[in-house]
Amino acid sequence: MRGSCRLLPLLFLCWLCGGREPAPAADAVTCGSVLKLLNTRHSVRLHSHEVKYGSGSGQQSVTGVEASDDANSYWRIRGKTDGSCQRGTPVKCGQAIRLTHVNTGKNLHTHHFPSPLSNNQEVSAFGDDGEGDDLDIWIVQCSGTHWEREDAVRFKHVGTEVFLSITGEQYGHPIRGQREVHGMPTANHHNYWKAMEGVFIKPSMDLAKHDEL
Repeated sequence: MRGSCRLLPLLFLCWLCGGREPAPAADAVTCGSVLKLLNTRHSVRLHSHEVKYGSGSGQQSVTGVEASDDANSYWRIRGKTDGSCQRGTPVKCGQAIRLTHVNTGKNLHTHHFPSPLSNNQEVSAFGDDGEGDDLDIWIVQCSGTHWEREDAVRFKHVGTEVFLSITGEQYGHPIRGQREVHGMPTANHHNYWKAMEGVFIKPSMDLAKHDEL
């Protein structure tokens, strides 16, 4: 009996240490957060606006911009479906998400249209008030358990298996100097992204300001 009692603390410690995921870091990116995403290779932020493509799908264009203070570069992190990504919950590596453009309510989207400059796969903003279709879903690829703000991550499209990328092509009028954003079939240094300015939701539902909106 006495020997069994000595084993209880050891068994309790083993239960604490094993079989559970590591606790998310305090700086994990969370569901419901609003943020800007920087392409680390080309130092431009993911951007959209009420300018439609003149070719391909004709949907709202998605570009990369150098300016860090452009309000049209904010995106909200949402789950694959409503309710699947509870507000303030850290986003896991491998999790399916949607990225909704804050100012226009359209989702980051791609499909089998050629992009206008590089002839890769067109990336657009699609839907109304955050509701689009199955081609709005992306997988967060990162190396740990959760997506942390300092990590460079990739976004792989579920429906067509391309990676959200920039290779440097620049538009002329009316969006002169903005970079083409497109989908590429291979993982490479053109498709790494990092969380930048934004408002990050804590699990307590309090707002933690990473930078001013």
